[in-house]
Amino acid sequence: MTYKKLLAAANAAVVTVILGLVANVSAADKYEVIHSFGGVSAGAGPTGLISDAAGNLYGTALYEGDATMGGNGVVFKLSHDATGRWSETVLHTFQGKDGANPAAGLIFDKARNLYGTTQNGGTYGNGTVFKLTPEPDGTWSETVLHSFQGKDGANPIGDLVLDRAGNLYGTTLGGGGHVSGLVFKLAPDTNGGWIETVLHDFQGTDGANPGAGLIFDQAGNLYGTTQNGGTYGNGTVFKLIPEPDGEWSETVLHSFRSADGSNPAAGLIFDQAGNLYGTTAGGGGHNSGLVFKLASATNGEWIETVLHDFQGTDGANPSARLSLDRAGNLYGTTFSRGGGFLGLGVVFKLSPEPKGEWSETVLHSFQGPPDDGYQPSGALIIDAAGYLYGTTANGGSSGNCLYAGCGTLFQITP
Repeated sequence: MTYKKLLAAANAAVVTVILGLVANVSAADKYEVIHSFGGVSAGAGPTGLISDAAGNLYGTALYEGDATMGGNGVVFKLSHDATGRWSETVLHTFQGKDGANPAAGLIFDKARNLYGTTQNGGTYGNGTVFKLTPEPDGTWSETVLHSFQGKDGANPIGDLVLDRAGNLYGTTLGGGGHVSGLVFKLAPDTNGGWIETVLHDFQGTDGANPGAGLIFDQAGNLYGTTQNGGTYGNGTVFKLIPEPDGEWSETVLHSFRSADGSNPAAGLIFDQAGNLYGTTAGGGGHNSGLVFKLASATNGEWIETVLHDFQGTDGANPSARLSLDRAGNLYGTTFSRGGGFLGLGVVFKLSPEPKGEWSETVLHSFQGPPDDGYQPSGALIIDAAGYLYGTTANGGSSGNCLYAGCGTLFQITP
């Protein structure tokens, strides 16, 4: 199921219940909704965020903010003034042929151009990779770098990553020779175009349906997750190694068994010691998902440790990438459950303890509209002062989007 369909199904399940409810957000949470998405063509269903040096936030929204959750989605910028008030500017509205329904976040290059993906649309309807270039008059111009045809990938929903040479790398949820998704590279050519190379075509037994972005290690190897496939069919963590002949070889670092997690929908992060951290949307002792760590052993194997097993009351189904602060604490979100009346997701913190255990703190349980968002949709970002920023796919004060709210931008003060 694509992220778009997941959001639609979840929204339909809760919208009839939350009408007329008033959120009860505790001041002790140090939590604040600082922007509610909405208004026709203003964006609905925001995903992950990135920030620039001035503290402006950039992201994508799956739809446009009309009453039917229609449209092809937008790229937006959020800026704040001296009083702390945030305002939204739509940088690009997708038309379908140039892409539709962006489900992933954005990245900057050194020239401050933005790059991203759309899961649908394009020449063949299978999604695109796009570039947005800032113009002198303040507008942004879009260039479609690649339209997926199916055999070369379909429906990218993960963030892109850029190498030092300016090449882009990403994943597609579907497509490829085995219709199980793939890893691709886009390299700029001398004529101003971009050439795609399929680095790995998943077969199922080695993973299937990569739904998240990739990360590099210092040696230039790529790491990622697949939602399905692997030895037990519950998803994998994989590594891709560049070979001297230009090919890439895959190693499955871990196949999830369900008890130790299943269906990882988010990407990975490294700590300074080279350990990998991630989440699984399902599995674990309560089938509510978990947070895991993978550490490299001296024999080349990777050992998994479950850092936290969600019980439902403290959140369920984490589907966004984790964030790590300077003190070694992990922050993340769960798409559902938690302490709110309707179980609409949480923001959590995991802190390492002296004996190797990790303690969880729920920083916020989402309550839904009209005052709060629900179903947090992207990774959290941490600014230099330690403030957390994130988005919810639904909720907020907007009267559009089936009266359930078009999503929010929130801030948590440390």
